Amino acid sequence: MPWIACELHSHTFHSDGRQTLMELASGAKTLGFECIALTDHNTMTGLHDKDAVELETGISIISGMEWTTFYGHMVTIGLTNFVDWRPAGPDDIHKGIADVHRSGGIVGMAHPYRIGSPICTGCFWEFNIEDWNDIDYIEVWSGTFPSIKTDNDRAYRLWTDKLNEGFRIAATSGRDWHAQEHMDEPVSVTYLDIDDGEGSVTNRAVRALADGKVSVTMGPLVTLEIRTDNACYGVGAVVSPQDHSHSYKVHVNIDFHVRKEIWDFQEPHYTLNLIGNTGVLSEQFVTMDQPNYEIEISGDELLWIRAELKGIVRGVRTLIAFTNAIYVDR
Repeated sequence: MPWIACELHSHTFHSDGRQTLMELASGAKTLGFECIALTDHNTMTGLHDKDAVELETGISIISGMEWTTFYGHMVTIGLTNFVDWRPAGPDDIHKGIADVHRSGGIVGMAHPYRIGSPICTGCFWEFNIEDWNDIDYIEVWSGTFPSIKTDNDRAYRLWTDKLNEGFRIAATSGRDWHAQEHMDEPVSVTYLDIDDGEGSVTNRAVRALADGKVSVTMGPLVTLEIRTDNACYGVGAVVSPQDHSHSYKVHVNIDFHVRKEIWDFQEPHYTLNLIGNTGVLSEQFVTMDQPNYEIEISGDELLWIRAELKGIVRGVRTLIAFTNAIYVDR
């Protein structure tokens, strides 16, 4: 099953962007993306020439819309029809989420801790969430060079807290891309592990995101597996009770070649951490000439595990990449 490079938050001039869909898709192709989601604010009209743009650029385009309200921004993707955002109030967002799910789409919290009004109307999430099982994903990295931004750090901690509480929620990045402008800050990528089943690339991408088969990076692609005597569990999977163990063999692959012509970190001093609900499970230095690692960890009380890759970017030691979780069914 291939991992495809995706940008899941973008805009055209049909809302507040300054680019056509063709310009957006062409720019995405230049940056090594294979798939984008068009998420204009409160409209889907920008998708009218989607098929022609896909044909010319080879970029798969996911239909979407960013619900833009006074109480928060919610990204909806995978829809083929408009689902009305206007009735959503601070205490009834779950009705809107249910409408999106009934229409075959999924929902994500967009930049939940970005500064709100009056600087960015509604950007700070204030909707009351009564059941976190309804949230499909959280955009934990927003913008360029996302790992150094304090609002993203809060979103990342929110995601971790919800995993610790037992919720199985995916985490993504989103550039919130509005224009084709020259910039030299690192760009994050959401990789989705699409299956070989039926349906278009876009449908399989949405399905992969809904299943938590996600890895996020500003550079190399990190993937994670738990292997037992009976099965192999990848990112987003759930280790079944019959495979419970006091210890697990965790396999990590770090692909330093993906989009290599796009990113270049001058100080390749990397640290690989395995993180779970019980804290840091493993920490070790890694090198670019060794892509594969097998690490044994304790399985006692483990509910979830993810991999994190840290390194130096622009003189700052920061998180470079992380996988979504593998879960243990208790």
